[in-house]
Amino acid sequence: MSNAKGTLRVHTQKRGPLTGDLFGIFFEDLNHAADGGLYAELVRNRSFEFDPIDNRDYHALTAWEKVERGGGKGEITVEDSKPVNLRNEHYAVIDVLAEGLGVGIMNLGFNSGISVREGESYLFSMYARREAGEEGPVVISIESTEGVVHAETAIAVNCSEWKKYEVKLTARATDHSSRLVMLTQGKGKLYVDMVSLFPEKTFLNRPNGLRPDIAELLADMKPKFMRFPGGCLVHDGSLNPEDRDSMYRWKNTLGDPAGRPPRRNNWGYHQTLGLGYYEYFQFCEDIGAKPIPVLPGGYDPHHQRIVPLEELGPWIDDALDLIEFAIGDISTEWGAVRAELGHPEPFGLEYIGIGNEEVGEPFFERYPYFHRAIKAKYPDMKVINSSGPFAAGGVYDRGWESAKEHGSDLVDEHYYQSPEWFLANYHRYDHFKADEPKVFLGEYASWGNTYYNALVEAAFMTGLEKNAHAVGLACYAPMLCNVDYMNWKPDMIWFNNHKVFGTPNYYVQKLFMNHQGDQLLHVEASGFGEAQAAPEKPIEGGIILYADGCSARFSEIRLVNNVTGEVREYESLAGEATAPGFKEGQPDAPDFLDLGVTAWNSYTLSCKAVRTRGDKGFVIHFGKMDDANHLFWEISGWQNQDSIISSKVAGRGSCLTHSMFSVETDKEYQLELQVSGRTVRTYIDGVLFNETEDKLPVIEPVYYSSTVEHATGDTILKIVNVQGECVAAEIHLKDFCKDGVTGEVFEMSGYLPAEENSFEAPEQVSPKTKSFQAESCNFAYEFPKQSITIFRLRPLTH
Repeated sequence: MSNAKGTLRVHTQKRGPLTGDLFGIFFEDLNHAADGGLYAELVRNRSFEFDPIDNRDYHALTAWEKVERGGGKGEITVEDSKPVNLRNEHYAVIDVLAEGLGVGIMNLGFNSGISVREGESYLFSMYARREAGEEGPVVISIESTEGVVHAETAIAVNCSEWKKYEVKLTARATDHSSRLVMLTQGKGKLYVDMVSLFPEKTFLNRPNGLRPDIAELLADMKPKFMRFPGGCLVHDGSLNPEDRDSMYRWKNTLGDPAGRPPRRNNWGYHQTLGLGYYEYFQFCEDIGAKPIPVLPGGYDPHHQRIVPLEELGPWIDDALDLIEFAIGDISTEWGAVRAELGHPEPFGLEYIGIGNEEVGEPFFERYPYFHRAIKAKYPDMKVINSSGPFAAGGVYDRGWESAKEHGSDLVDEHYYQSPEWFLANYHRYDHFKADEPKVFLGEYASWGNTYYNALVEAAFMTGLEKNAHAVGLACYAPMLCNVDYMNWKPDMIWFNNHKVFGTPNYYVQKLFMNHQGDQLLHVEASGFGEAQAAPEKPIEGGIILYADGCSARFSEIRLVNNVTGEVREYESLAGEATAPGFKEGQPDAPDFLDLGVTAWNSYTLSCKAVRTRGDKGFVIHFGKMDDANHLFWEISGWQNQDSIISSKVAGRGSCLTHSMFSVETDKEYQLELQVSGRTVRTYIDGVLFNETEDKLPVIEPVYYSSTVEHATGDTILKIVNVQGECVAAEIHLKDFCKDGVTGEVFEMSGYLPAEENSFEAPEQVSPKTKSFQAESCNFAYEFPKQSITIFRLRPLTH
C-alpha cells in the first residue's frame, strides 16, 4: 500500500462546466461491422453483386455453390440483361438440364455459416421469375453441412416477371454452420435475386433490422451520441455517386434495400448498404443517442480526387438535404422522404461532421463553403471540422487553424497510441480554452484489449471529463469486429456469427457513459504524494537507415555529437538499401544500413537519400533498443504523403508528430535528424518538418473526476488507480449531507494487466457492483491496485 494517505475533497455545491454529450460511440463499417455484423442479414452476397472492384478475390457467385441432387444437372450463371432494379443489376440464373431430385444453389453465410437456433423463426425472401410457360416449386431449406434439414418450405414460382416471394422458416435445431439451400425441379431456367434470410427477432423487432445481441450491448452503454458511418470509407472513393467505388453518398442508402446500389468498402469488401442512413438514425433514436453523421468534403486525400470549387454545389446540397431529412417537417422535400420511409416525426440532429482525418489544403479550401451554407440555413447546427489522423503536427495545426478561422463548433481529433503515451499526455487538454472550438475526440484507443489498456484509457478519460470546458465529445474506436474478417485491432466489441463479447475497454466505456453525470464538481486532492515520473533519460541506442517500399541510395552519412563536436563518418556503409519485394536482379542487396549504437545525449544525424525504385521512401530508426522499443522517422509513410516521428514501446506505436511530405524517384534529399535529450527535430533540404518531445509516462497518485447527475441528484466520483499498489484515501463530500451517505460502488479490480475477455469467458474482466453506506460524508476507502472505482452517492435518509 502507498505510504501517503491522501484526501479527495468533493465540493458538491461548487459546480463547473456541463459535461453535455461527452461520451458516445462510433460506428464504422470495417471488420464487417455492418454486413455480417450489426446488420442482421444472414445471407452473404444476397444480390450477386460481389465484384473484384470490392476485393480481387470476389466474383458474382462468391459465397454461393451449385447444388445438384439425385441425378439433377444444371448450370449456374449470373446475368444483368433484365434486372429487378437498374441499380442492382445482377441476378443468378439456375438452368435445369436434368431434373433429378433438384438443382439449385446454396449460400454459405458469414463465418462458419448461417446461424440458427432451435424454435426461432427466420424470414426468407427473394425476387424470382421463370421462363414463360414454365412452372414448378422452389424448395427453400436451412440445412447442416451434412445435409440435415433444420427447416423447409416450398414456394410456387410460375411468373415470367419479377415477383417478391416471402416465407417464414422455423428451425428444428441449433446449428451455427448451416447453409441456405434453394432447389428447383422441372425444366428451363429459374431467375433469382435479392435472396435474404433475416432472424424474425431483430433489435426491437424492426424490419431490415439489427442483430439483437450486438445492438443490446451498445444500447446498454447508454451513449450520448453515435458517430457514423466512418471513418475513411466516407471520403475514400470517386467523385461520381453512381460509381460502386464512390465516396459514401448518403442518398444511395435510402429506400428499398433491393434498390440500394452495391458499394466497394475501402477496407476491402462489399457493402450492401442495407444498413443505411435511415437505419442509422432509427438506431440512434432507439438507444437514446444523438446522431452525428459525417459527410465527405469534396476531397479524397487517399487518391487526390478533388471536386472543383465551381462544382461543389451538389456536395453542399447533400449536407443541407441531410439536415432536412433529419429535422425537416413533412412539408419539406427530404422530410417527406423520411416520412415515406416510415418516420413522419423528425429524428433530431444537432451535429454534422464534414470530412474525416483530412490531410491536404484542398479540404481546408472547401470546408468553409460547407460551413457557411450550413450556418446560414441552420445557425444552431454544430459543425465539426477535421484535424487529421494524428495527435500533433502540421496537419493537426492546420485543422485547428481552420476551425478557429471559420468558427467551427468542434474539431475532430484522432489518435491511436501506446498506453505509455496516454499516461504521458494525461494533461493534454488542461490548457485548452473554453471560448474556442471544442475537441471532438472522434477516434482513440491504446493498442490492445487487455485490462491494462482499459485501465489506462479510464485514467485518460477522467482527464477528458475534467476538461469538459474544452472537450465536447469523445468515442473509442473501432467499435465492432467480426473475428473472421478483421481489418484492424484493437476493437471494443468482438463477435462471430452467433456469439459476442465486450472487451475490458468496452466495460470502461460503459461505466463512463452510464455514470457520466451532467455537471462537473470541483475536487481538491491533497496528501497523495508526488506523481511517479519515469527516470529522465536521453534517446540513446541503435541508428539504422531503411528503404521503405522501395530501393534507396544513402550517402554522406554523418553523426555529430552536438556537445563535444565529435564526428563519425560512415563512408563505408554508404550505398543501396532495398526493401523486400524490390530485390529483383540484386538478391543480396541489404535491407538496411546499420550505423551502430550511440549513447550521446545530443546528436545530429545527416545524410543524402535518393529513391531509385518503388513508390515510398525512407525510414530512420534511432534510440533503438530492439525491434519493439525505438523511435523512427518515416519519410513518405503509408501513401507517400508523410513525414512522421513515432515511438514504439513494447511493440506498441505512437505517432508523436506528422507533417505532409512526398518522395519523388531519382530526386536527392538532404535529411537531418536532431536529437537533444528527448526532443527531436527533423529537416528535409534544410526545412524544419517535425519537432516533438518523446514524453515519458507519468503515473499520477490517483486519477479522478466528479460530476452531479441532475435528474437523480446523485454525486458521481470516479477514481482510477494505475499503480501496482493499493491507495488509501479519505473522501470528503463537502456540503452534501448531515446523516451519512448511501449509494453504489462500481469497481474493476483484481485482474492481471494482460487479462482479456473471450468468447469462452466474455465477462472475465468486467465491473462488480456493491452497495455502499457510510455514517458520515467523510469516509475512508482503500482503492485496490490497478483499479477503476465509481461511486454513485446520495444523502442517507432515515
